[in-house]
Formats: sequence, C-alpha cells, structure tokens
Amino acid sequence: MQFIKLKYHIIAAALILILIVNAACQKVINIKVDNAATQLVIEGNVTNQLEQQSVKISQSVPFTNTNTFPAVSGAVVTISDNKGNNYKLTEGTTAGTYLSNRFTGRTGNIYTLTVQTNGKTYTGSSTMPALVNFDQVTYRDDVFNGKNNKLMTVYFHDPTSVVNQYLFVMYVNNILIKTIFTSDDSFTNGGNVNLDLYQNDINILTGDTVIVEMQSIDRGIFTYWYSLSQQQNNAAGGGTAPSNPPSNLNNNALGYFSAHTVQKHTVIIN
Repeated sequence: MQFIKLKYHIIAAALILILIVNAACQKVINIKVDNAATQLVIEGNVTNQLEQQSVKISQSVPFTNTNTFPAVSGAVVTISDNKGNNYKLTEGTTAGTYLSNRFTGRTGNIYTLTVQTNGKTYTGSSTMPALVNFDQVTYRDDVFNGKNNKLMTVYFHDPTSVVNQYLFVMYVNNILIKTIFTSDDSFTNGGNVNLDLYQNDINILTGDTVIVEMQSIDRGIFTYWYSLSQQQNNAAGGGTAPSNPPSNLNNNALGYFSAHTVQKHTVIIN
C-alpha cells in the first residue's frame, strides 16, 4: 500500500511540475497592426435638381484612429461637362465642402470632376442617366423586427430600352439610414418593380416621417455602392472598410463622383 501511495504522489508531483513549466513558457504576443498611409477621400455629387452641387473632400484616418475624417480646405475644385461648360466650386462655411449654384445636371451629359490639392490632381467622370419615374412608397409591419417596426417598399417601372441601376437613400425623422440600398435591372428589365428596403439601423414607428430618395446612377457608381453594401456589416471601427470599393476617381483617391437623377417621396407612418 505504501508503494502505491508513493507512486501516486510522484505522478501528481510530476503533473504539477509540467503545469508550472508550461505556465512559465507562455508569453504575451503583441500583434502589430500596420496603419496604411492616409488617402484623399472625395464625395462628389451632381444632380438634376435646382440645388447646390457639392463636393466634400477629407483625408482617411489610420485603422487605429476614431472614425473622424479631417476636412481638406483650400483645394481647387471644378466640374466640367462634355458640352464645354466649366464650373468652379467654392468652399462653403463648412470646411472641406465645395459648392456651386450655377448649374443643374442634365440627363445624358458626361460630367468630369477635377480636384487640385497639395500639388496633386484628382479626376473622375460620371454620366447622368435618364430619369426613371419613382411611383410610390408604402409600408407594412416588419415581421422580422417586431410588429411595431415598419418595412418600407418602393415601387417603380424599369424601362426596357436601356440598362438601369439605382440607389435608394432613406431618412427617418431627418436621420440618415446607414444601410445602402442598391438595385439594377438584371432580373427586372422592363418590369414593374417593388423593392423592400430592409434595414436595422432605426426602428420605424407610428408618427415617424420617412423620406426615401431614388437615384438613377451609372454603372460605375452602382459598382461602388454595391461593393460597399456587400461589406457594410463588416466594416471595422477605424477609418477604412475591410477593403475599399472600386472608385471612379484616379490617383489613388477614395470615394466617388456621381452624376445622378433624384426623386423623393415622403411618408408619415400612421
């Protein structure tokens, strides 16, 4: 009996020694995350509306920083079209935002944005598509997100003669919904379209005012927004998404330049 007890004590002591050695061998591994160099971020829009055409310019931030993009002031910003018109935008009261009241975008025109800043020139072009009529917006109970939450649905007729792409933007009580809603006519060409706008950003409840904006966009801009929508739930807390969507801007700039038509519907939830 004494031999068996001694044997168990030796085995137990050996196991304790192994655990101590393993613990002593462990070390904290610090993973270094390389921060990419900052890049120019351009968000440019020309619409068919009698409103200020705008271009917002900022700098990207490193992955480890907060999601605040420093504005870029003092840039020279112009927009030209294929009809020989040139418009210079001036920086407004908000730093990094450049505006023009001098023109309204027209269907079929090709618009080119030129930005000069810090000794570099950035350009991008976009063609304004034909307007596709935005028929109506309705709502119903959202069965997936609670009976009090509402799901918005848009309706329009897609033309047969051309390829069409769309972006929908939603505001609830003047708060922008971050979800990106894109659509093209790959499977709906020439048909009547009803599209549900699924989102989890904000509960839409009785008494809310919902504005839905429909944009007819060209193929390059559709590719940008569609690519971004595919990873919108995977974006990190820092300054860049897991991968940057394909931009129609040159010289390694991030963002987009879009010439598009705009229509809006406003709905008060009863």
